[in-house]
Amino acid sequence: MSNKSWNELGLVKPLADKLETNGIKEPTVIQAEALPLLLDGKDVSARSQTGSGKTLAFLLPLLQRMNPASKAVQAVILAPTQELAMQIVRVAESYGEPLGIRVQQLIGGAALKRQVEKLKLHPQLVIGTPGRIHELLKLRKLKLHDVRSVVIDEADQVFELGSTREVETILYATGKERQLAFFSATYPDQMARFEGRWMKEPVRIQIAPQHRVSETIDNYFIVSDKRDKTDTARRLVRLLNPKSALLFLNTTDNIANWEAKLSYEGFTVETLYGDADKQRRAATLARFREGRCQLLLATDVAARGLDIEGLPLVIQLDPAADADHYVHRAGRTGRMGRTGTVVSIVTPQEIFIMDKFRKQLGIELPEKAMYRGKLTTPEEARKATVSARNEKPNGGFAKPVRSSDARSLSAPSTERGNTGLNRSQNLGSNDAKVKIGVFEAEAETQGRKPSSTAKAAKQPSIAKQKQERQRDKKDKGAPKWLKAKREGNDKKE
Repeated sequence: MSNKSWNELGLVKPLADKLETNGIKEPTVIQAEALPLLLDGKDVSARSQTGSGKTLAFLLPLLQRMNPASKAVQAVILAPTQELAMQIVRVAESYGEPLGIRVQQLIGGAALKRQVEKLKLHPQLVIGTPGRIHELLKLRKLKLHDVRSVVIDEADQVFELGSTREVETILYATGKERQLAFFSATYPDQMARFEGRWMKEPVRIQIAPQHRVSETIDNYFIVSDKRDKTDTARRLVRLLNPKSALLFLNTTDNIANWEAKLSYEGFTVETLYGDADKQRRAATLARFREGRCQLLLATDVAARGLDIEGLPLVIQLDPAADADHYVHRAGRTGRMGRTGTVVSIVTPQEIFIMDKFRKQLGIELPEKAMYRGKLTTPEEARKATVSARNEKPNGGFAKPVRSSDARSLSAPSTERGNTGLNRSQNLGSNDAKVKIGVFEAEAETQGRKPSSTAKAAKQPSIAKQKQERQRDKKDKGAPKWLKAKREGNDKKE
């Protein structure tokens, strides 16, 4: 926070009173730096970490400079996504009401005819995405020649998404003396080139570049094999148990798969696609904000600039593409001085990315591990695992044998149907041979191989029985002298 008051910055009483009502008693650093410059009509290029209060930094001076009696559009605010534009609209309506300023949203995905009808109400401030405002200009449904100020929020993302030509068309439609301001968390080369072309002696504001990620955020990463990432995410959410969490993926290719898996684990999950229609996206965000779903899966484009009040946790299921994307993801939590946590789940091959972010952003980004319901260092987890193994027989590595299996293999002969037989007994009788064959079959089911002696004993027993059955068949109906002759031959054998 800055040491100046709202009155010292030149803010009019209705706006200062509204801030007081909303519990915002003093300006942040970016607000204290930008507000006087914008009130003075200067071109400004401001770079500040997400969650630092950039929206009010440009919105308050814009509203104060407007003439509520005029029916012309006097200011335009551009945002890269529909969600961010709608967030700005809600704030602008709240603070513009005491001044009598009318606000109109112009975003893609909404009904074009309805927007054209609402423009007939003569809003002084329009807020929207470059594509839709550009479309309305081409249709000659929107006039911007009286515009005094143009602000581009998340300017780096606007240019990264390829909206440069649309922005240029919008600027051409405004007056030459209009004010231009960029607000962003990063400063890519493309933005710098555009700034040099369109701004007049811009004043550059850079707030705490060494702390691009809020110091109130706890950053760490967990290593997991790719195939185990779902289970790792499940365990992490169960462990931290946040009221809500935003989960980032680099592309939409696997977002439906992640939604299905996490829903199967019992979580309430929603997805935010960049190309989803306005109604679905608005309904999804409403459910998430109201706490009706715990997890929100999103890509960088879809979640750009989202302001979810009190969001405690951000999980990166895929590592950020670069340090700038890490900054924007981390900026969804820990806003306005609140605490937050950012966890990256990476494979062993992706650990070097965390090392790179640690150096580029100057943040602490340690590796952590989950062990027995707690977060700890990998070294402590390994020590605890080794200690637990040493307390078990054979170092915890021997596979336990079921007691029932052990008893069945070592039981005395009397427990096996009371046969009274063992391997030292006489195997001469057929009955004994048959019983030994059964014993060997039992041993085989327990994973033992029958001995060669048992096999030899088993085979004659079966052959003898077969021979006796064949003889009985032949004897049926034979004369007595033939039966006697056969019995004599058997005895000789």
